[in-house]
Amino acid sequence: MIEIHDDILRGLELTEAQAVLDLAVGLFTERRITMGRAAEIAGMTQSDFQRELGRRGIPIHYDVEDLRADLRTLASLRGA
Repeated sequence: MIEIHDDILRGLELTEAQAVLDLAVGLFTERRITMGRAAEIAGMTQSDFQRELGRRGIPIHYDVEDLRADLRTLASLRGA
């Protein structure tokens, strides 16, 4: 559990839920946790968390190797 004294947050107009969401977004953006873990920390579904990232203009981490893995998965599903 993380505790932050009220006087530190004074003037920020930040709720506990907003602070937890900001923490999850920050950790995800720094590639310290996966999207699934970030969504879990934020108390959201992955799709809701992904929409929040979009609202904030933060791209998801999806590179060429992720695309290749997805294409392999699709190819294996077609063969099943």
